[in-house]
Amino acid sequence: MNKILFAISLVGIFALTSCKTEYEKVRTSGDPDRIYKKALEYYEEEDYLKAQTLMEAALPFFRGRAEAEDLYFKTAYTYYRLKDYLLAAHYFENFGRTFLNSKYREEADFMAANSYYRSSPSYMLDQAYTKKAIEYFQIFANRYPQSKRIGEVNRLIDLLRGKLEKKAFYDAKLYYDMEDYLAANTAFKDILVSFPDIDNVEEVRYLLVKSHYNLAINSVYSKQDERMKGALEEGVKFLKRYPKTKYRKEVKSYIKTLKSKLKS
Repeated sequence: MNKILFAISLVGIFALTSCKTEYEKVRTSGDPDRIYKKALEYYEEEDYLKAQTLMEAALPFFRGRAEAEDLYFKTAYTYYRLKDYLLAAHYFENFGRTFLNSKYREEADFMAANSYYRSSPSYMLDQAYTKKAIEYFQIFANRYPQSKRIGEVNRLIDLLRGKLEKKAFYDAKLYYDMEDYLAANTAFKDILVSFPDIDNVEEVRYLLVKSHYNLAINSVYSKQDERMKGALEEGVKFLKRYPKTKYRKEVKSYIKTLKSKLKS
């Protein structure tokens, strides 16, 4: 029994070694056509890492040849399939700039934007790639207004904008929690300008009132009068906008305190 298992193991090891040897032989052969053919085989087998390595090796030899377009396009997809989205975006972008009249141009432009979408991190982190994805999706929508992908593009733009909203609120709330009320004021106002339809707009306006109030109360004497008037104005506007708000009692107490302090 042990001899049989040993023999099976040897067969397995031999098979793996042969497979690796074949790949290495092709990779180092210096034969572009052979490398290209084997790269396509690996690609069809979804062995994207080996396909990518061979395609990268073949690309310099195929510039200007008919196969270059398909080879470059598939190389971009190997990065996407391996979840290396930033390099995928780079390759899809370059494809669109290089093969302007390609039948794959629309798909490449979409995949460049989609690769940036996949690179978009948690809303708590820097949103540079989120903004880049929105930019590229908007370019796509302008370039291909009749595309069957427009519905998907609009859906993804909405998701990305929602992430920017959450990021903006997260940052503003962080300023407030850190008691940097001046920065919180600016951040909450920016939200209302940039995202007027944000889902929790009432909460944003309420926190704007609170940050105004706390800034005024904690200001140096020379700035209190002006800031208290500003806080009072924000509180009154808030209650007019949301007369039945759950924050009514609290905001009314701010208004009462501010009026009293301004009189004295």
